[in-house]
Amino acid sequence: MSSDEADVLDGIGDLIFQEPSDYYPPPKPATFESKTLPTGEALRLRLVGHNPLWGHHLWNGAQVVTDYLYDHARDLVHGRTILELGAGAGLPSIAAAIWGAKQVVVTDYPDEDLVENMRMNIDAAKDVLPRSADIVAKGHVWGASTETLLSCLKPGWCGFDTLILADLLFNHSQHAALVSTIQSTLVHLPHARALVFFTPYTPWKFDKDMAFFDLARKGGLRVMKVVEKIMDKVMFEDDRGDELLRRTVFGYELSHEHTGSQ
Repeated sequence: MSSDEADVLDGIGDLIFQEPSDYYPPPKPATFESKTLPTGEALRLRLVGHNPLWGHHLWNGAQVVTDYLYDHARDLVHGRTILELGAGAGLPSIAAAIWGAKQVVVTDYPDEDLVENMRMNIDAAKDVLPRSADIVAKGHVWGASTETLLSCLKPGWCGFDTLILADLLFNHSQHAALVSTIQSTLVHLPHARALVFFTPYTPWKFDKDMAFFDLARKGGLRVMKVVEKIMDKVMFEDDRGDELLRRTVFGYELSHEHTGSQ
């Protein structure tokens, strides 16, 4: 076969295996959710158009944990360092920065769209954030090294005071990774808390959601239930399973069994 014939065949192959321009559906546009905080600040949160990691929803867990932070701001927010995992839009983190957190690191999977979306929401909140607010967005894989996260802290700080995990427990395969990240980032002091809030969106797997807390206890963490709130409606109307469970947000505080002096 001559080189010219090979070139022709290569060209035909390119045409055969090249998808037409309309083969893939166009990416879904970003959507926006408005949220007014208990202190009156109005936030307009950008959500990615669609993401396989579910960052395109403003989850019930994020909204309820935000209210919980407000109710317990003296212990959990004021002057505290805060880390959020799997943040999506970053609502609780932005609220904490508004309410006087010393430093906030808001994270999600290191996908360019997800991380940039968090940064856009931080920028959009500049008008209501205090000038002293210290809040940054980072990518992080649960269970991976937390050195980059801890390096965000000011010198002398060896961990975060408050961790936020909102609606992450449906990722059953990632429970061990989440516990590992809590263990390595939550400071070993009596006041430190990891807030784990979730809804059993697949009620027939509720026991698998709750298995996270067994794993946390085995890892040396205390577990205390602090919230059980029934929302007005379910997030996903077409889903199956117990509707009451699908409307309920459960909230837990985790802390280290053994801590240093404050």
